[in-house]
Amino acid sequence: MQKTTTFRQRLLAGDKLVGSFLKTPTSHGTEILAGAGFDFVVIDQEHAPFDRTTTDIALMAARGHDIPALVRVPGPEGILSVLDCGATGILVPHVKSAAYAREVAALFRYRNGARGFATSTRAGGYTAVPMWKHIAAADSQVTFVAQIEDPVALDEIDAIAAVEGVDSLFIGRGDLTAAYGDETKDPPAVVRAVERISEAARKAKKNISVYVGSAQEAAWLKSHGASVFILSSDQGFLRQAAMKGLGEVRDAASK
Repeated sequence: MQKTTTFRQRLLAGDKLVGSFLKTPTSHGTEILAGAGFDFVVIDQEHAPFDRTTTDIALMAARGHDIPALVRVPGPEGILSVLDCGATGILVPHVKSAAYAREVAALFRYRNGARGFATSTRAGGYTAVPMWKHIAAADSQVTFVAQIEDPVALDEIDAIAAVEGVDSLFIGRGDLTAAYGDETKDPPAVVRAVERISEAARKAKKNISVYVGSAQEAAWLKSHGASVFILSSDQGFLRQAAMKGLGEVRDAASK
């Protein structure tokens, strides 16, 4: 499981990593994206119909195909279950304050933290992994990505970035755009938010993660220090390929 066990180290080292969201609650998307060469996947419990069982299946597929798998949980109550199921890390939405970031960070760690202990899980090798070996591995490998997507979070962004246990700040441009309500392309308030979050991450020496829809977006956000890129989703790729294929065949059939 080399990729899975070294994902946090690669992220902290600033390696350029490209992943994708999983929106369809099956193992197939995980297998396809792993075979395509993606560095990681993000199982989206927040905006897709993943429950604990389908998340467990997707995580099992990730283990089988040696691809790190993060989970975007709806809230902190889902953190323990996905860690027990073997998630490499968690993307936590709506991190609005340093106090909340510290509360969530504690749920990721056993030592000096608040993670409930069990080795009867996939993460614990179904009791095959000794207690302290499991604790040491989990505390060093599990990744906490804090999603910054609320304007109020910018008031505390330096303090949030400085919280011990926060490994990366994910810039949630979609929610920020909706919150500011500016329908123009590249709203100035969102651009300023990107710059502010990026500045805070650099000052705290924390990683920056982003969602991108194109190479152009990736290049722009890389210029602000981003090194982890989530490109589209399994649904997005399906729609893109379906539209392209349909257009080509219709063009050919009409000639």
